[in-house]
Amino acid sequence: MIASDWVGMLPVAWSAKPLRAVASFAVSNVDKVPVEGEIPVRLCNYSDVYNNEFITDSLHYMRATATQEEIAKFGLRVNDVLITKDSESWDDIGIPALVRKTADDLVCGYHLAIIRPNTKIIHGEFLLRCLQAKQVRLQLELAANGVTRFGIPKSEIGAMRLPLPSLPNQIAIVQFLDIQISRLDALVAAKDRLVLFLLEKRQSLINHSVTRGLDSQVIVGDSGVSWLGDIPADWKTRRTAWLFRERDERGEPELPLLEVSIKSGVILRQFSHDRIESVAADFSTYKVARKGDIVFNKMRMWQGAVGVAPEDGLVSPDYVVATPNEELLPEYAGLLFRTGAFSAECARHSHGIVWDRLRLYWEGFREIVIPLPPLEIQAIIVAHIENETSMIDGVRSANEKTVQLLKERRAAIIAAAVTGQIDADGSV
Repeated sequence: MIASDWVGMLPVAWSAKPLRAVASFAVSNVDKVPVEGEIPVRLCNYSDVYNNEFITDSLHYMRATATQEEIAKFGLRVNDVLITKDSESWDDIGIPALVRKTADDLVCGYHLAIIRPNTKIIHGEFLLRCLQAKQVRLQLELAANGVTRFGIPKSEIGAMRLPLPSLPNQIAIVQFLDIQISRLDALVAAKDRLVLFLLEKRQSLINHSVTRGLDSQVIVGDSGVSWLGDIPADWKTRRTAWLFRERDERGEPELPLLEVSIKSGVILRQFSHDRIESVAADFSTYKVARKGDIVFNKMRMWQGAVGVAPEDGLVSPDYVVATPNEELLPEYAGLLFRTGAFSAECARHSHGIVWDRLRLYWEGFREIVIPLPPLEIQAIIVAHIENETSMIDGVRSANEKTVQLLKERRAAIIAAAVTGQIDADGSV
């Protein structure tokens, strides 16, 4: 797509003008570091803009300081539009948010640009919707420069062209979009709630199955392990030291690279052609994980960064690779180790000065006591979970696709409306 393609498609009565003709703009230099003697303020930062379509005084803002001159220049006013000026990804450039409510101490922070529309020419919310339209915002994305981090030159913000119908037409478009967007957002919210419910149902199924089994009538007894509580009477408990041996093999650089994800467990790592790390590392120093080994990230084990190696591969030298013995099915262990209760037990055995720097070393891992059902029961539990979660995941995937389609529909309606391809009454 050429950034100006939409200009030739505008209705005859519309025009396309550079942003500097309809608004003032400035790039904020107010940073997060408090300075003694400056005035306390609340700072609207990059994440506040990126994650919120509308800025109000009720969001949770960072506390900082600013000079009187900075407050005068970058203090937020109703109808201001903030955009992300810098990003690690060029397609995150120019993401907008509209200020709907503000306060005297609310200031625009660093890595953002503040655009103040001339409300006699352009409506603030119409400007927001223009910048949400991909074909309009593409001008900023293409103007961004950088290699590993991208930024928009200030001059390019003023130079970007905006579609400009009459002010009454802008207001009609905004009202039309408010109705359409609210309907779509309500559908997305409902689907999101269903997806969240399915995720919770999935995890609850796993949690109960791996610690209580599948028979609701089974006799249970106290496991003697605080994090486990009652378990079926025919189950045992064992320290992991008796069930695993640490694997520390190196020197097979030809094996594929595996990574540990909090979300997905152990997966095959994919490299894109523009990633230099695939050739930068010395893979001969990487640890070997065999299919069925348990692999965990020492710094993130307490958050669930653990899983079963799906094939022979290489993992970071900072990971732990543990090989289960014949008493324990890797798949059962992988499910158990990704439960919240086990993660909390890992945190208890981890070391670190601050919470987000906790590390679980092999010595700590081997002290943890886990449930050990009979081998045939482990197999039944794994098969049951695979069957049930596959059905849940199917429904969840369908709903996630619907959410994506609704979001695409939302973006398409906004783009069509602000470029005159849809009239404010909804006709094409």
